[in-house]
Amino acid sequence: MKILERWFDERFLTHRLRSTSTAGILSAVAAIVLLEYRFYVNHVLSWDLLAITLTFVLVKMSLMIWYSVND
Repeated sequence: MKILERWFDERFLTHRLRSTSTAGILSAVAAIVLLEYRFYVNHVLSWDLLAITLTFVLVKMSLMIWYSVND
């Protein structure tokens, strides 16, 4: 048990939280950029990328409201 506690302490959990958050935001930004590129250059609206973009925005705004109300 002590070995696991040494490997998975608060710093590990904080690093995991930050890396997951950063990866999620960068993936959403990449989807938004790709959506805009396909729309402005190829004149094609990618519905799958639009769905991913709207999901990101909806989840992000919902969680921001939830945390501000319940914190």
